[in-house]
Amino acid sequence: MSRFKLVFFSPTKDTSRILDHIFSKYPKNVGKIGEYEHCAFVTRGTGQFRPGPQANPHIGTPGTLEFVEEDRVETLVVDGGQNEEVKGVIKELKSVHPYEEVAYDVYRLEDL
Repeated sequence: MSRFKLVFFSPTKDTSRILDHIFSKYPKNVGKIGEYEHCAFVTRGTGQFRPGPQANPHIGTPGTLEFVEEDRVETLVVDGGQNEEVKGVIKELKSVHPYEEVAYDVYRLEDL
């Protein structure tokens, strides 16, 4: 078993929907810590970006610097060893996230 921390950014209004989706698709692998389920840490902030001329942004206009209220979401992903669960969770994240390009990071966790 490998443990990972998945961190992604989403518009505040979409965070709960995204989390509910990945928790329901991977109930034994995502957001579970001991006897607790649906565990996540959410921090609110402001994201900024400028869509390029060929972009099709969910929010904003190509060529214009945009500022959006977003959440940084952190949750635990447990993988059986071949990274298949992590890859599946990222695929599900991308399938329900409203952005054309999803900003996310995956960190392998070590037991100490």
